[in-house]
Amino acid sequence: MNHDYYQNPLISRYASRQMAAIWGDQKKFSTWRRLWVALAEAEAELGVPIAEAQLDELRAKVDDIDFVAAATYEKKLRHDVMAHVHVYGDQCLRAKGIIHLGATSNFVVDNTDLLLIRESLELLRERVVSVIDALSNFATEHRDLATLGFTHLQPAQPTTVGKRATLWAYDLVLDLQEIEHRLATLAARSTKGTTGTQASFLELFEGDHEKVAKLEELVAKKIGFDNIYAVTGQTYPRKVDHQVLNTLSGIAASCHKAATDIRILAHRKEMEEPFEKNQIGSSAMAYKRNPMRSERICGLARFAMSLETSASATHATQWMERTLDDSANRRLTLPQAFLAVDAILSIYHNVASGLVVYPNVIAKNLNEELPFMVTENFLMQAVSAGGDRQELHERIRQHSQDAAAVVKQQGLPNDLLDRLQQDEAFAGVDVAAAIDPQSLVGRAPEQVDAFLAEVIAPIREKYGTGSGGEELRV
Repeated sequence: MNHDYYQNPLISRYASRQMAAIWGDQKKFSTWRRLWVALAEAEAELGVPIAEAQLDELRAKVDDIDFVAAATYEKKLRHDVMAHVHVYGDQCLRAKGIIHLGATSNFVVDNTDLLLIRESLELLRERVVSVIDALSNFATEHRDLATLGFTHLQPAQPTTVGKRATLWAYDLVLDLQEIEHRLATLAARSTKGTTGTQASFLELFEGDHEKVAKLEELVAKKIGFDNIYAVTGQTYPRKVDHQVLNTLSGIAASCHKAATDIRILAHRKEMEEPFEKNQIGSSAMAYKRNPMRSERICGLARFAMSLETSASATHATQWMERTLDDSANRRLTLPQAFLAVDAILSIYHNVASGLVVYPNVIAKNLNEELPFMVTENFLMQAVSAGGDRQELHERIRQHSQDAAAVVKQQGLPNDLLDRLQQDEAFAGVDVAAAIDPQSLVGRAPEQVDAFLAEVIAPIREKYGTGSGGEELRV
């Protein structure tokens, strides 16, 4: 690393080497060359006079890229694609004249991006599956551990720790479906020509429309696509980038939501992310155990979510057959969105695989709010014993208000249960049964079981447990 210049933290600190390699120069420009080989092969198969020796020469140099020479050519020509055409031609003298035959720059640029997007989505699919699996294991372990539920971030009806984890997992299940949809609908640009009309290829094949259509099909199959975008301008529809970054933004949002929940639960001392033996929580406060990984997830997620707006704006401003203001923007947004989400999911897997739960604190926090939670049980039992529902409801309301005032104004413990037990209207209530937390979580444990059987089991059967990513570097 050169420490004199800014380095992108997504590469130096956060994302995996796998994702960084997908968007690296070697992968990109080797793919350009593979596309030129595929084009030449298809043209030869359709009768263009290209010798097998020329194809062999091109194939032999696919990965042998002289980046210094390419930079020199680009400085002179001010055109990155032509720079690499010249470098490839210098290495393949016999094939020099047939490289890029009939193609426009976006033949290599766009088809390469589509291939990189596909490979990146496949890697993220593994990452998403691995987090789903880790959260599902956690949900299984804590399926019936009663905990205080929250709506509006205010105490609400109890749930279970495992049920809450299924909410985090289900968001990612929906994201997984989106990834699959994007992969299923991703197609090749193939050989559409300069403005999408294929005029140059029609000229190459002397007006033979069938050969032009066959060329498009052959090249797409050679690069691994069964489908081709029906119509394009000079580029594949930039709507596709918007759709892809929208999917990545959705994954980031799911991770941000869960990481925020974990941060709140850490504040309540109910749950913590993994904390290593020598990890320092604060440079000043030695006792601190900050949820730094969850915070990092949130920080990276906000960045990833923000990139979707660039894709939508780029799509909106592609005048007529295309404008070049997409180029610089896409060089930043496409790779960085994938790198950021890759990092987010790797960190999330690390957190989800090592979450620490504190049942005693959870029980303490639940018990502090439990008197308010059990009032409905008191009401139902008292009515069953012959009481008047409306009168009993009013008594509970008054007792609740008085107990709340004691808690909020005097800072004393919640004495609502004592008040209700001393009220003769509730003399027939079985207090022990009414205040059992497990009686208040509804079907949460059974919902966990059903979710694991009906949603998670098929995912595990189809994908296995996925890949959690590399060990965290920081």
